Amino acid sequence: LLGPTYGTGSILENTTLEVLDFNLLPSSLNLEDKYGIYSNLLFKYFLAEGIVCGHNLFVASAKEDPADILKELPAPLSDDALKNQVDEKETAIKSKQESQESMKIAWRYQNLPRIEVNIPAASARFGHYYDVSKVVSPELLQSTKWHRFFLPEEMSLHPEIKTCNMTCGYTRLLQSIQRIIYQEGFDGSYPQKKQKNILRIGIQSLGSVLWGDDICCAHNPEDIYSLTKFLYVLRGLLRMSLSACIITMPAHLIQNKAIMERVTNLSDTVVGLESFIGSERETNPLYKDYQGLIHVHKIPQLNSLICDVSGTKDLAFRLKRKLFTIEVRETVFFHYLEPERWSKSYHLVL
Repeated sequence: LLGPTYGTGSILENTTLEVLDFNLLPSSLNLEDKYGIYSNLLFKYFLAEGIVCGHNLFVASAKEDPADILKELPAPLSDDALKNQVDEKETAIKSKQESQESMKIAWRYQNLPRIEVNIPAASARFGHYYDVSKVVSPELLQSTKWHRFFLPEEMSLHPEIKTCNMTCGYTRLLQSIQRIIYQEGFDGSYPQKKQKNILRIGIQSLGSVLWGDDICCAHNPEDIYSLTKFLYVLRGLLRMSLSACIITMPAHLIQNKAIMERVTNLSDTVVGLESFIGSERETNPLYKDYQGLIHVHKIPQLNSLICDVSGTKDLAFRLKRKLFTIEVRETVFFHYLEPERWSKSYHLVL
């Protein structure tokens, strides 16, 4: 997620994931999990928030048709439905608490207060909640102004070009983003006719072979700087406009670590997802209630000369039915011992 913040040329945009927004605003590069399941979920979550907030969208992909991506966005959840979901979770915790009253742990943890989950009022909440079992309504999609970039279509409509040692797909994408920013007035040079709005840009699986890049196929690719040049130019476009961008990238396939270091330096925030699917942790009793981990590799330093020292960078997540929960990783062990006490979690309905 790349973009400007107010007063420093940047825009403060939320992903709607509260535990991430607290530390990760205003920018994030989403490193895909092995099978791309949960990274695509967060990608769609970001776009769905843009629809609910009335923002303009720009969806770019080399794999899926952007129209199909929008049709699969999760539906917004009402406050009543959200309360019912959390009440069910609290009931389950209380029942487990009654069955494990005899379990004891170290004396120094016995007097610590229990953490309860409270849903803030709609007026005080930053972001919205979504139901992953349902998709956004066609009526809501029709009221949304959005732009598309589907690489196979662009390659068939325009002749292949290559400039500045950058792949054709990256060049076409930059031209499309620049055109939308200028034509729609997001750069400020042409005042927007209506109230100022924000452009949310979503780029799916950037760096994969589908974009014409070979960084996932070789340790020394032909255009080793192609991706970083793209990010340099994109960063400049976002800094001069009312835009925010989220990018998913198959980092586990990129063989050259130097490329990932450059990509990290060019991103405001870098978040990696580690799925337990097919790994030993999938059967580990300490992680039996979780689907994976979220690793915060980099966070922005807004109006500050020092880096963040937050203790909530290692996170675990779970997805069951409609409820997506992110918990601080250090509490996973204690949650396993006594879940009713060590349940410092953030309940998010996708």
